[in-house]
Amino acid sequence: MARPLRIEYPRAFYHVTSRGNERKSIFRSYRDREKFLEYLESATERYGAVIHVYCLMDNHYHLFIETPLGNLSKIMQHINGAYTMYFNTKRNRAGHLMQGRYKSILVDADEYAKELSRYIHLNPVRACIEKDPSDYEWSSCGYYTTKKKAPEWLKREFILSYFGKKHSDAIKKYKEFVEAGIVEVQESPLEERLHSVILGSQAFVDKVKSVHLKYRGPDRELPDLNERSRPIDMRKIEEAVDQIVLGDEKLTRQIKLYFCHRYTGLKLKEIGKRYGITESGITQASRRVRMKSENNPKFRRIIKKIRKVVKV
Repeated sequence: MARPLRIEYPRAFYHVTSRGNERKSIFRSYRDREKFLEYLESATERYGAVIHVYCLMDNHYHLFIETPLGNLSKIMQHINGAYTMYFNTKRNRAGHLMQGRYKSILVDADEYAKELSRYIHLNPVRACIEKDPSDYEWSSCGYYTTKKKAPEWLKREFILSYFGKKHSDAIKKYKEFVEAGIVEVQESPLEERLHSVILGSQAFVDKVKSVHLKYRGPDRELPDLNERSRPIDMRKIEEAVDQIVLGDEKLTRQIKLYFCHRYTGLKLKEIGKRYGITESGITQASRRVRMKSENNPKFRRIIKKIRKVVKV
C-alpha cells in the first residue's frame, strides 16, 4: 500500500492532524498542552512555519499551517519529535506516541481557508466539551472571536481578511460565521476532497501536478495522487442543476460553473468557451457559490442534493 503523498512547495497551505498511538491521549495535563504550543512557537522561529489555526483535543490535534519555505516535513518532525521526546521523558516511557506519520492535506486556501478554520474550531463543540468554541482554552478560536490578545506566532490576519478590512468588524463577522456552524451542523470540508491528499478543485489539483510535481522522478508515493476521481460529464451537471434549481437563471449559471470548475477536470479555457466567460469569471462565480453555501443552510442543502445526483 502506497504511503500518503507528501507535496511540498513554498507558500503551500495544509490541514495537518496527528493522533495518539492506539488512539490514546497525547495530552494528559495542562503543562502538556502548554508545552505543545511552545513547540508550535519554536517551529515558527526555527523553520518559518506560519500557524493560522490550531486545536488540541485529548488524543489528537488539528493545525492549519502555511509553509513559506516549502518544508512541512521538517516542521512536523520538529513539532512531533520534540513533543514525543518531552512526553516520554516526563513519564519515563519509550516508543511511539503518535499513531504512524502525521496526516497532511494540501489545501487550496483561497477556496477553503474560512470553512476549514471553522471546522477546526468547532471540534470541541462536536465532542461535547464546550457549547461555545470561544471558551475552549486549547484552540485558537478565542483569539479569532474576541479581542483577547493573541500570541505573536499565531497569524490571524489571513483568515480574518476574508471578513472585512477593519479588525473589529472582521472579528464580529467571523464569530457569527462560526456560531452559524453550531446551529446548522457542518459537514467536514475535507469530505469534498477529489483526492486523498488534496483539498481543492480539479483545476487546483492539475496545477499542483503540472507546476510542483512536473520534474518529480519515480516515487512509490505518486500512485496516491494518480488515483483520480472520474471526471463528471458537463452535460450531466447541467441536467442535474436544471432539474433541481428553478427560477433563477443567474444563480443556475453560477452553480453550473461551480460544478464544472470543480468536477469536470476541464481546463478553465474550455469551460469559459462553452459559457462565454473569462477564466477569472469562472473562478469568481465558483467562489460566490462556495461563500453562499458556507453561510446559507438552505442553499447548502441544494448543493448537497446536486452532488448526490451527479455522484460526487
